[in-house]
Amino acid sequence: MAVIIDGKAIAAKIRENIKAEVERLKNKHNLIPGLTVILVGEDPASQVYVRNKERACIEAGMNSTVIRMSADTTEQELLDTIARLNLDDTVHGILVQLPLPGHINEDKIINAINPEKDVDGFHPINCGMLMTGQAELEPCTPKGIIRLIEETGQSISGKNAVVIGRSNIVGKPVAIMLLQRHATVTIAHSRTQNLAEIAKNADILVVAIGKPHFIGSEYVKEGAIVIDVGTTRVGGKLCGDVKYDEVFEKAGYITPVPGGVGPMTITMLLDNTLKAAKRCL
Repeated sequence: MAVIIDGKAIAAKIRENIKAEVERLKNKHNLIPGLTVILVGEDPASQVYVRNKERACIEAGMNSTVIRMSADTTEQELLDTIARLNLDDTVHGILVQLPLPGHINEDKIINAINPEKDVDGFHPINCGMLMTGQAELEPCTPKGIIRLIEETGQSISGKNAVVIGRSNIVGKPVAIMLLQRHATVTIAHSRTQNLAEIAKNADILVVAIGKPHFIGSEYVKEGAIVIDVGTTRVGGKLCGDVKYDEVFEKAGYITPVPGGVGPMTITMLLDNTLKAAKRCL
């Protein structure tokens, strides 16, 4: 029977530390970390995410600005807004909420953000820094996943880790971060053969495939750490990629959905904004 990795409680503890550090920066250096989020269009899920980010920023004592732009905003208008924010010294973090409307090239937009203000960690320069072990602004979800694994008290070094999913946002970066902590890493994906055989060799199993309840106990090694990154809404409920009740009986540690990886993603965004602000000292 697994120990539940309580992302909500771990995130709350980290946010208290961030809040204290923000207060120290204000008092000692008259510096208030500032995050600006750009939301283009009316996507309901994106609006919820942006509201959560705004609330978390304010609770941490940071300056939070949301720029809402209509769905018919041109690519150039968005690029001009980013260029203005790049030059604004009161803005330490810039985040463009994805997905963007189809007529806007996401890569072009991400590449336009000053890498030092790229608190999502998506800019190619920050991706390259991550690859070479020099990253200061690591992508938020992978950074949160690593922290959750570390909170179990189990060492990552020397363990077999399997990451199911190869996205630029989660799969690839978390695999690199596990590798940097001396795990032996396998990346599996939709075309991987014998997936269950590969997965059940994992001491650490990170599942980020976006298929609700896809991973059952036959994929899981007895006593493994299972991190479920999936968030799919099914019948009004948020579901993970892992069959939680079934895997709970076999795993050593497991994250719930909701309340696992999700709270950590926003917490790591606050941490990155704080880091970006400290560069101004």
